[in-house]
Amino acid sequence: QVQVAESGGGLVQPGGSLRLSCTASGRFSMYTMGWYRETPGTQRELVATIAGGGSTNYADSVKGRFTISRDNAKNTVYLQMNSLKPEDTAVYYCNVGFLHVSYWGRGTQVTVSS
Repeated sequence: QVQVAESGGGLVQPGGSLRLSCTASGRFSMYTMGWYRETPGTQRELVATIAGGGSTNYADSVKGRFTISRDNAKNTVYLQMNSLKPEDTAVYYCNVGFLHVSYWGRGTQVTVSS
């Protein structure tokens, strides 16, 4: 069982920045790591992913504003979020993908509001 834990959410004004962190146990360098988000009444949606080799993928809605990165020595993946908008408000979940199995964290709330 892979343990996944997010941190770094909070309240930020529009145009501001936040950095989310996620740690995962086990063979971290082999995992595909991802960030997803969910708002009430909507399906969980992809925000960004990063493969073990470092290739990245972003949702169109966050391209140019969010950056996903990983530090394999610290078993940690980051999501740097800049130029935040009210529509970025959601619970953000970290996902671990390994051998066709997904593991999820409990989520961290991000609220963008003035």
